[in-house]
Amino acid sequence: MKALEMGSGALSAVSLFSNCGAGDLGYAKAGFTFNVMAEIEQRRLAVALANHEGACGVLGDLRFTWREVISSFRSEVGTESPALLSACPPCQGMSTARGGRGREEDAAAGSRDGRNLLVEVVAQVANGLRPRLVVVENVAAFLSRLVLDPRNDEPAPISAAVLLRELLEPHYECYPFLTDLADYGVPQRRVRAFMTFIRRDELAIASLAESGCIPYPEPTASAEDGNWTTLKEALEQLDPVKLDAASYETAHDPSTPMHSVPVWGSDHRYRMVAAIPPNSGGRAWDTTFCEAKCDVQVDADDAVCPACTRPLLRPVVQEADGSYRLVRGFRRSSYSRMRPGAPAPTITTASGHVGSDNTIHPFENRLLSPFECAHLQTIPQDFDWGNSLDDWGATAVRAMIGEAVPPLFTEMHGRSLAAILDGRTDGTASAHDRRVTKADTRMHRGSPNRNPASLRHP
Repeated sequence: MKALEMGSGALSAVSLFSNCGAGDLGYAKAGFTFNVMAEIEQRRLAVALANHEGACGVLGDLRFTWREVISSFRSEVGTESPALLSACPPCQGMSTARGGRGREEDAAAGSRDGRNLLVEVVAQVANGLRPRLVVVENVAAFLSRLVLDPRNDEPAPISAAVLLRELLEPHYECYPFLTDLADYGVPQRRVRAFMTFIRRDELAIASLAESGCIPYPEPTASAEDGNWTTLKEALEQLDPVKLDAASYETAHDPSTPMHSVPVWGSDHRYRMVAAIPPNSGGRAWDTTFCEAKCDVQVDADDAVCPACTRPLLRPVVQEADGSYRLVRGFRRSSYSRMRPGAPAPTITTASGHVGSDNTIHPFENRLLSPFECAHLQTIPQDFDWGNSLDDWGATAVRAMIGEAVPPLFTEMHGRSLAAILDGRTDGTASAHDRRVTKADTRMHRGSPNRNPASLRHP
């Protein structure tokens, strides 16, 4: 069964950096038909095409294949412009989850990762096809992380977002947005930047200005109103089979292959997780008792019991000489249970690692399964993963899930975009929304030596 049921009055669309196609699923459900999808990894493109029937796939590095994207669209559709170009350039060079990136204001360090300049590809395709709308999604740092402007003989610092805005400025009006997707019913804390560009000859620009709106949907929830969707609510809705990492038999649901987790057996990792009280949101770093039940005071920096020298149920590593020490750093949120009464932490590509950011199940002794991670990303259960789990393994599937844009939000966004193309602004957010202000502030940080007024949306 296909995850996609196409809406009526479909509008043509092109996807760049498509990943597995999950994020574009929301735009498709809102009425946009993807004629071309471009992705560098063959297996991800295969999954994307399985869920977007009729789309033409362009495989390879877009720095070399962007002309093929344009020619493929022309072959499929003809001379008309697409209604939408969506793009999610890689965020690894921006993400706070990655080390070795250098300081945000270090433009030379930012440019060492070539992926940080892939917005040039977005601009090349946009200027070649002239879509009515362009939507770009990335992590928050995308708006402000400095790189060296590749257009200058003496490169000046600029953020990738500001660079893209300037590359498209002759033909497009830019509307930046910075939001926590929990405000749109997504059951996780996921702060993401969006840039929506509207072609300057579109009447939608005047309609938005007249109504004081922006091309984004109104939020449906907030922390202040106390109506975020919690992890507990999301898991109850999914109602997955209980799992336990103690053995293969207890770590897998035979009826749902995606519902499986790494097997830990009875090793230190399993016992460490089991020692964190269920539903506490607690951390293994705070475990203060010795497994041998020694009656001693344990300090925060102890790796072993002061009495029997047995490793504590904390994140420890064994040195070459046989001694133990605590894992260095990462004490704020690693080796921690998720809190059931709040939205889940951001689902990342590292959801299969116990030491990553808040990946431990709130009350069972295991990590979340890909089945659960996909649900928290609002990817529908009938999404067609094909044989990806068997052929490429859980790590590859978890990576595709972690990099997806939640389709619950993109469907809401897509409906707003379709409405403004139709001359309507009902249900769109206010231009005075704090998410606009936050985006403006970060973009100003990404535009040293530029006039801040030139960065404001209309």
